[in-house]
This record gives sequence, C-alpha cells and structure tokens, in this order.
Amino acid sequence: MAFEEFKEDLMGAEADMRSYIETSDEYLRLRIFKVIMYHVTGITQFLLISIGFVFALLFLSFAACLALSETLNSYFSGFIIVGGFYMVIGILVFVFREKLNGPLLKKFSKYYFE
Repeated sequence: MAFEEFKEDLMGAEADMRSYIETSDEYLRLRIFKVIMYHVTGITQFLLISIGFVFALLFLSFAACLALSETLNSYFSGFIIVGGFYMVIGILVFVFREKLNGPLLKKFSKYYFE
C-alpha cells in the first residue's frame, strides 16, 4: 500500500517536472524572441533616423556651400570651406574617439544586460 502511494507520488512528481521543463522552455523561447525583436526594432529605428539625418545634412551642406559660394563669388571656395569643416569634425572625432567609447559602452551595456 505504501509502495503504491510512493509510486503514484513519483509519477506525479515526474509529470510536474515535465510540465515545468516544457513551461521553462516556452518561457525561454519567448524571452529570446523578445530580446531579439527589441534589438531588431532598435536597429531599424536607428537606421531610419540615421538615413533621414544624413539626407538632411546633405541638403543643408549643399545649401551652405551655395550660400558661401554666392558670398565669396566662387563655387570652389564655398565647397572647400564646407568640406574643410567636415574634415575638422572628422579629425576631432578621430582624436577623441577613446573618450567617446566609455559613454557608449555604458549606454549599450545597460540595454544589453537588461
């Protein structure tokens, strides 16, 4: 009699364990899907915003070039000045790239480890 009860308890425990494993597996799959989709949508939003920003910057750059060209009476000078400005910005970013890495790593690690 006691052996039968023990056997039933073991069978119930086995069924509970299988149910727990299946539920945990489903939860893990949903969690992975959530994290992947969070990053995919974030990257997509970043790319769309970046593309819009690049186009805006391109048109503003042409406008600045043309305005400087009319002021200086030379198309070449206007484009050289705007190009030189972007070169200075690029050099500054290159020089200070190590100082930019710290805040970027902190920000992205916050998103990654949550």
